[in-house]
Amino acid sequence: MTEEKKENYKVDVEDVEHGSLSQEDVPCSLPQLLESADADDAFEYAKNLDQDTEIDPIADRKLTWKADMIIFPMMALVYAAQFLDKTSMSYAAVMGLRTDLNMRGDMYSWSGTSFYLGYLIFEYPAAWLLQKYPLAKTMAIFLILWGFVLTMTSVANYPGYIAIRTILGMLESSSSIGFMLLTSQYYHRKDQSARTAFWVACNGVGQIMGGSMAYGLAKREASLPLAGWKLIFIICGVITIFLGLLFWLVVPDSPFKAWFLNDAEKTLIVHRLRKNQQGVGNHTFKKYQFIEAFTDIRTWIMFFSSVALNIPNGGIGTFSSLLIAGTMGYGELMTLLMGLPAGACEFVGLILFGVISPFVKNRMVLASISTIIALIGSCLMSFAGPPKAQLAGYYLMMVSPGAMIVMFSIVSSNVAGYTKKTTVGAIYLIGYCVGNLIGPQTFKEEDSPGYRPAKIVMVAFYVVTLVTLPLLYIVNRRENRRRDKLAEEGMVQHQKNSEFADLTDKENLEFRYVL
Repeated sequence: MTEEKKENYKVDVEDVEHGSLSQEDVPCSLPQLLESADADDAFEYAKNLDQDTEIDPIADRKLTWKADMIIFPMMALVYAAQFLDKTSMSYAAVMGLRTDLNMRGDMYSWSGTSFYLGYLIFEYPAAWLLQKYPLAKTMAIFLILWGFVLTMTSVANYPGYIAIRTILGMLESSSSIGFMLLTSQYYHRKDQSARTAFWVACNGVGQIMGGSMAYGLAKREASLPLAGWKLIFIICGVITIFLGLLFWLVVPDSPFKAWFLNDAEKTLIVHRLRKNQQGVGNHTFKKYQFIEAFTDIRTWIMFFSSVALNIPNGGIGTFSSLLIAGTMGYGELMTLLMGLPAGACEFVGLILFGVISPFVKNRMVLASISTIIALIGSCLMSFAGPPKAQLAGYYLMMVSPGAMIVMFSIVSSNVAGYTKKTTVGAIYLIGYCVGNLIGPQTFKEEDSPGYRPAKIVMVAFYVVTLVTLPLLYIVNRRENRRRDKLAEEGMVQHQKNSEFADLTDKENLEFRYVL
């Protein structure tokens, strides 16, 4: 075993030959941890507990209910507020933003691209900060700063607007990965996909709120003290500041600091985490886990899947209102109203996705179904003649985040080792940024108002996404079977509290990938 790992874990590990990894890389048996300073934060709670304790199903359901009543609503509200910001930019485009800021040619495309450029630049630094410092407090600071910057979007010139959009992307970069970490701390692996679906579904709530707000402001614009599009950003910023303060007060940095859990429930959290083969986190950056994240083929399958899925997302997110107004011939007010059913489709579709996910053992099947529905929608937008058919296609595309939900839950449940988890999450979200950077640039001014070439690009990349999904399933299934064989041959020996040694999914041979 390498000296770095011995120093990091402060344990004595016997290594065995392990397929693609050498004897240096994978511990097969782990004697009782000698020191806990660099183990998972749950170690102190776990070391004196009986590993064979039966989990009371009633107490377990009560614990899940508490997380659903306190942690989940905060994630849902914040995610809705973030999407409210994104859709507000699209609504602002038909409310005078482009005219007031003298946008010409492809200048509006950079409204979306600049946001994701900031997101891309700061994604890994944000992930590092979330590991290094208290999770919830760090996220709350990001939220409060994001709200303040959002209120400044009502600027008088284009360069200032683009600069603010870039900063907003940097500040939003902490949220998705932070929510993945929170979800993995409180929920069973079997429940994580559904909970992820539920908080991502709140994008639809944000879209409904944004469309309703924009419609109300546009209808009364003559009596407003500022342009309607400026007031949208100010209102969104104030909402976000309030949510950031609330997040600071309500969400604990770990389950063991949770004000709403008693000692028995904190003990139950330990047993739940043990079953997940993961802990709650470790604040020490581990270089070898960082390297392992980059050398794991799963990371890159998820990265390229994310890029492909989010090229259509970036385009439709920035240009949806312009497509409705231009291609389908609606005026300003009707365009704003037509965005509301899209939010409803996303919310209802993803809630249904979350409800059925516990009953579908293969997560890649779920991801493929949502992508196929989005592919059908993009084909309608690209090739259907009647405007109403194109509008129906746009609504169908709103379920495309289903595949992203699966990947979020994969990071939560299938990546172990805290440095590795934050790194893989960051790489996946960098792919999300790259796709959203490219998407708006496929919409060229000379193709307006129909933007047919950009629509065909959407079709192509949904097909690419469908190719990547089975690859991840095949890799995980083969590795699970290999580990099952090792266990049958007696080469894997369980040692007490090895789940809390901050081992990666490759090191811990008792770990099984959720398919």
